[in-house]
Amino acid sequence: MSSSSSSSSQASSANSGLLYRGVSLAGAEFGEGSLPGTYNTHYVYPNQGEVDYFLGKKMNVARLPFRWERLQPNLNTAFDSTELGRLDTFVVAATAKGMNVVLDPHNYARWYGNLVGSSGLPNSAFADFWSRLAARYKSNPRVIFALMNEPHDMSTETWLSAANAAIAAIRAAGASNLILVPGNAWTGAHSWSQNWYGTANASVMLGVVDSGNNYAYEVHQYLDGDSSGTSASCNSTTIGSERLANFTSWLKTNNRKGFLGEFAGGNNATCQAAIGNMLSHLESNKDVWIGWTWWAAGPWWGSYMFTLEPSGSTDAPQMSWLAPYLP
Repeated sequence: MSSSSSSSSQASSANSGLLYRGVSLAGAEFGEGSLPGTYNTHYVYPNQGEVDYFLGKKMNVARLPFRWERLQPNLNTAFDSTELGRLDTFVVAATAKGMNVVLDPHNYARWYGNLVGSSGLPNSAFADFWSRLAARYKSNPRVIFALMNEPHDMSTETWLSAANAAIAAIRAAGASNLILVPGNAWTGAHSWSQNWYGTANASVMLGVVDSGNNYAYEVHQYLDGDSSGTSASCNSTTIGSERLANFTSWLKTNNRKGFLGEFAGGNNATCQAAIGNMLSHLESNKDVWIGWTWWAAGPWWGSYMFTLEPSGSTDAPQMSWLAPYLP
């Protein structure tokens, strides 16, 4: 379907649906310049009122960004009990209500500035982190493990090795949960087959090894001029499907699955049409796409141009754009 399709036909397509449709609930990853930082000063966890609100909007997944350094202040050691308690409180309450939760270490393949796969952060430490997290949540099928937010400025081969180490650790811990695997270069869908950042994700990331065979590739895609998500503008009404097309084709050719972990648009008519065009593309290709999470909502966004956080009893404008694609 194109962005000009009627809302009724869009809703009909959506209702036959993708598995996961929801939002990133940000806040626990805030204050990256203050690590570990002070809770409720530098960062905050989303609350259950937000979970209830988005469940009421028929969303069924919340992506939860957090910082690895806060959960595990020292490599290869037990998690900080206070921070784990915050994470647990959110996950347990949200999943008990039927919300799926994507655990998202929002670290860009780094820990206190050390790059994963380097001497300061060997793959074994990344595997240890995921082994502990997997052991904690392996009995909860509503928990989804997103390996890492937006790896970048590294070789794609180095990232693949780290990802495979983490996946192996998750499975060795006895967890069968869905795993979301990003690519290099901020895991942009539009650049999946490009090589300006090194060997293309389209080549290297075919090397993902999962003994549980329960994973999907997480990509992010914004619709402004440079795909950075730093502008409220969108290039055109059809830019959504255009920027996803190559990655969708790659998924089909290689019999893989995809998840759109971040996307958004500013409050204007072009972006509204572009978001509809993008989500219609996902629905039309649900043989390879399993879901999406909008960027973002959360208690501290204020007037952020993409926030889905309601203002009192008033929905954010973009919430109505997503409604036709919710069951």
